[in-house]
Amino acid sequence: MSAVLVIVLAATAAAAVVAGALYTGLGRSGAARGGLRRRFGPEYDRAVTRHAGDTRAAERELAQRVRTYGSFTPHPLPPEVREQYLSRWTSAQERFVDSPRQALAEVHELLGGLAQARGFPGPERREEHLDALSVHHPQHLGGYRRLHAAATSGAAAPSGTAAGTEEMREAMLQARAFFDALATEQPYGPQRGAAARAARTPRAERPLTHDGALRGSLLSGRRHTKGNTAS
Repeated sequence: MSAVLVIVLAATAAAAVVAGALYTGLGRSGAARGGLRRRFGPEYDRAVTRHAGDTRAAERELAQRVRTYGSFTPHPLPPEVREQYLSRWTSAQERFVDSPRQALAEVHELLGGLAQARGFPGPERREEHLDALSVHHPQHLGGYRRLHAAATSGAAAPSGTAAGTEEMREAMLQARAFFDALATEQPYGPQRGAAARAARTPRAERPLTHDGALRGSLLSGRRHTKGNTAS
């Protein structure tokens, strides 16, 4: 075998090794990207937007969140503490009819305290608070941010208008879903999901979120408001 042929064969083998390594690396990168997207859902897209479309920077940030908070196990919530929070929620829900913005502010404070009671960083450390919650409750973070904006910034339409009232009503509904998650559910895991929870939970014990008593109560507020306007 000539020296030239040996060199050609060696170069071909080296190229094959490099190509294989690149293929494996790309495969792992794609799998990691898919895992982060599945885990974070809308939070993944939000991170990409915040990094001006730089998916690698967004994924580094999300991966760091998982490394920091992924092994955290929320503290058990004693039944009596859960009942206290449920009572506070009920009071805020009843107040929504006449004072929706005040009710949202109370619910915003309630959710921050409940998250802290479960062991998450407190709301006064807002960035850490949201990062930790995004790892364990990513599907609720959009609603939580919406609640924060409606309760604290006054950015929503004025509460006396139909648009403002509807925005606050939707924020309240999404807040209830997050309340149920913090008070009753386990953190992120493959067994979590609405269908699995519904199969395990008797109907009488299931939380009311986007239908049932909560929506009925908030819709009664809409009728009450319209009645006052008409009079």
